[in-house]
Amino acid sequence: MSNFTGMVLDYIRLKEIKPALSGYISDSLLMLMRSPIPDDEAIHEIRVLMKKSRATIKLLASQLDMESFNREYVSYRDTGRVLCSWRDSSVHRKTLKSLKKANRKLFSQLADYQKVNELLVKFEQPTEITPEVTARVENIQDILKKSIYRLRFYTLDKLDPQLLLKELETSYKTVSEIYLDCRNNPRPARIHEFRKKAKDFLYQLYFFRPLNPQGIKGLEKRLDNMTQNLGKCNDLTQLINTIGYVYGDPANTPALNELMVIIKERQDQYMGRVWPSAYKIFCPGQQLINILGFKILVI
Repeated sequence: MSNFTGMVLDYIRLKEIKPALSGYISDSLLMLMRSPIPDDEAIHEIRVLMKKSRATIKLLASQLDMESFNREYVSYRDTGRVLCSWRDSSVHRKTLKSLKKANRKLFSQLADYQKVNELLVKFEQPTEITPEVTARVENIQDILKKSIYRLRFYTLDKLDPQLLLKELETSYKTVSEIYLDCRNNPRPARIHEFRKKAKDFLYQLYFFRPLNPQGIKGLEKRLDNMTQNLGKCNDLTQLINTIGYVYGDPANTPALNELMVIIKERQDQYMGRVWPSAYKIFCPGQQLINILGFKILVI
């Protein structure tokens, strides 16, 4: 990296990381404390905030000791995992309802298929809060309270901008490698990994906006649209897994096979929206510095 890059980063102050990270955690705690059980909207928002927190702590990896990095990363990861199971049933139902709305005749032929019908039944919040649910919510709150307390004592006001850019470049290269793998062999698990790593890169970009506000915001918008389509594709993959469909099973009815074809076609549509943007951002030979939208003077 040239001296000019260092001058750019030193002259233009990047967005402060500590206040942003504290905000992600504080906002999550506030949403958890609004009601005994977080609703679908709160669960979604908290999971997004935890993804942002994980991406942010990765950006700090080279400027934190390993123990501190692992402790915070695991805290954010575990919080997201606890909430994941609560989100899944709601997402499966919404996805399946969307498919039913567009294919009512087909779904009438699936009326006796138990797993599909179970997923279509609306989840009702329990009238009584079980000790297990209470314990899970309290556990999440405890994890986040401890994390935000520890964060107060981290010295993050003299971060090296060169190291931050290096970590961003590492994220970019990781996504680029996975993109190439997915383009050659689009396996569901790898596409899911592509989305996760692209999200890391997206959330880390926020702190570099001052380098090129308009250009980086435009890049963030393209990445956000791309990862949303990857997420919809993954939701359909998880729906197939939840239904328990196995291609070639003699027990599969024509209606069930048709449903899977429709799901696959919808996934193709989502991926068709992903590839053009992904190519422009992550194609082989592309350099991060050019993606960020400012030039380097070679000295």
